[in-house]
Amino acid sequence: MAIKLDMLKCFAAVAQHGSLADAADALGRTPSAVSMMLKQFEDHVGTPLFETARKSRLTAVGTIIYEEARREVSHFENTVSIIEGVSRSEIGYLRLAVTPSVASSVLPPIIKDFVSEHPQVQIDIRDMDSAAITHELRRERVDMGIGSLPEIEGLNRQELFSDAFGVVCRKDSVLARDWGSLSWKAMHKETLITNGLCEMITEPEFAPILANSRLKVLNTSSLLGLVKADVGFTVLPQMAVSELHDELAFLPMTDVSARRAVHMMMPRTHLLMPAAKAFIDRVLKMKKSGALLSGR
Repeated sequence: MAIKLDMLKCFAAVAQHGSLADAADALGRTPSAVSMMLKQFEDHVGTPLFETARKSRLTAVGTIIYEEARREVSHFENTVSIIEGVSRSEIGYLRLAVTPSVASSVLPPIIKDFVSEHPQVQIDIRDMDSAAITHELRRERVDMGIGSLPEIEGLNRQELFSDAFGVVCRKDSVLARDWGSLSWKAMHKETLITNGLCEMITEPEFAPILANSRLKVLNTSSLLGLVKADVGFTVLPQMAVSELHDELAFLPMTDVSARRAVHMMMPRTHLLMPAAKAFIDRVLKMKKSGALLSGR
């Protein structure tokens, strides 16, 4: 007869509690069932494990076997705990790739609520532009991405929100001073600093301004730093500049129909860890309630 885990659990419980009755209570079994299991184990070992019938003292062999049995039972119980924790999304890991504007303005309240509900889940947040997010998703280096993302075969994409574009410039710029009367044509004299989102604007009058630009910056902080230094102006969606420098202004572009759409993209749900599924549920719940952009 092979040694079974139940035999080890039974023996360890009797050795720990010092009696069949107490061990039976701890295991949720009858004393007779525990006694029978213990006898089978001793028969398999081939030597007594307790000095007396009262089971209060271990033999020398019993002491050695108890340490091994206790270690094996503990390992099994820990394994079960991990499996159950992962299945309930109580533990595990979550790898997120998000754009800077999402990371600074949209993500914090989501993470706050998620961490409160799942304190043992390890979260890895990577701040990058949408092109880099797409690259990481294709190579399965992240569990999900949030940004302005294209359709990718094999992945689910869901729009979370969209926002309007505007010109970002210094408050003392001619653009801010005369914004109400300016046209795209008048902006040819100004220096445009492009970014990864400018190509979303397809208005014909903006095309030559974009084509003539010799500056491109993908990092939002660096981009705004150059605008602050009066190197030029840029065009960004409103959410990307939710916290502007005091010297900068956001000028809504009422004559531009293009909007920046922000998507959440992830593998098919059945391929995700439970923690990732729980995070998706949190995001969608906040979107439905209107709290995704309000931060409530």
